[in-house]
Amino acid sequence: MPEEATATLEIPQGVLDAAQMNTHELRRELALALYAQGRLSLGKARELADLSLWEFRQWLGLRRIEAHYDTADVQDDIATLRALGRLP
Repeated sequence: MPEEATATLEIPQGVLDAAQMNTHELRRELALALYAQGRLSLGKARELADLSLWEFRQWLGLRRIEAHYDTADVQDDIATLRALGRLP
């Protein structure tokens, strides 16, 4: 499977300090917000947050963000399972 391209976003340290967050927390918050808005599938939001599916679902519950599961989510889950070698 070809490696996916990445993009870099520069966040001033002062902004992170003011928000009292580190980069991992910021990625998680961004992933939760984009998922809640329907802009990212569950699989992609989980990937952005760098969390397991279980951990991401826990965060959704803590934030009372309703889970939505559509065809794109199924396709992402199948791709993830294939990448992990759990599906042919």
